[in-house]
Amino acid sequence: MRDLSRRRLFSLAAALPAPMALGARGAGARPAFAQGEAPAWPDRALRVIVPVAPGGSLDILGRTVARALTGPLGQPVVVENHTGAGSNIAFDLVARSKPDGLTLLIGSDPLTINPALYSRISFDPVRDFAPIAELVRAPQVLVVKNGLEAKDLREYRRLGQELGGGLTLASQGNGSIGHLGGILLGQALGVLTTHVPYRGGGPAVVDLVAGHIDSLLVTLPAAIEYVREGRIRALAVTGTARSAALPEVPTVAESGYPGFEVVTWQGLLAAAGTPEPILTRLHAETRTAMAKPEVANNLRAQGFDLATGSREEFAQLVRAEAARWPAIVRASGARVD
Repeated sequence: MRDLSRRRLFSLAAALPAPMALGARGAGARPAFAQGEAPAWPDRALRVIVPVAPGGSLDILGRTVARALTGPLGQPVVVENHTGAGSNIAFDLVARSKPDGLTLLIGSDPLTINPALYSRISFDPVRDFAPIAELVRAPQVLVVKNGLEAKDLREYRRLGQELGGGLTLASQGNGSIGHLGGILLGQALGVLTTHVPYRGGGPAVVDLVAGHIDSLLVTLPAAIEYVREGRIRALAVTGTARSAALPEVPTVAESGYPGFEVVTWQGLLAAAGTPEPILTRLHAETRTAMAKPEVANNLRAQGFDLATGSREEFAQLVRAEAARWPAIVRASGARVD
């Protein structure tokens, strides 16, 4: 198999114009049910399930989406953080929820990675979920504590080789894209690090700031404010190009490792079986809300790249990722149970 540090890990949906929203807007809007047979929806509060602890990029995105949808849907949209088991607790909760569009998931790569990492999974990422909208994409960023004697990736490699496994590299959790990306980065650099898993990017960044860990590979939005404040130091981002939010930070590829790329996707999903009119409305309202300048500009400033594809394009992405991850996980050597 080709060196995985030189292959693109993610086949992301093409950026196409978002479809026009269907139906009326505002608190009194109704989904476009056939012949008006169904009652008004939603008739009570919605909840957005975030599978990580507060503070990480998924949590930031979940709260942004909840605020943006509360007005157009005419009901409160409440964020709930359900952590544990590599996000499987949250995934199972949504997969088993009533398919009424009132319980939504902010999903990302672990939804399609975990079936290849865990021997006992109670959900299927394709069969048990209805994709609504791919929301954003973001690179990972390698950040280090201020006391670490590494100002760039070359010095990080040298230090890692000197310490011979004594350098700690944390991630959002076992099996997360940060974990797998860290394995691939170590393979590219020829460095052995000690993995430290957390329950989300937020707690990991806090411990990095406190100096409890040496380095962290995490989705950029979870760390960007700490980098800007000078409380941690960014060495490289894992996209094909520098992030507009941190233009001074080079990519891993331009730091001497051409072809290295790890980019995460994050999107909104519901339980399989949710009625099509509800999914259609949620997609339309989400696209409209995410396109508002105050929302879009805020997300871009935090390091996100906004996605604009259709529901079917997002569904194709989920199917493709679910099909390809088993081989990637086996090649990386990552295991959870």
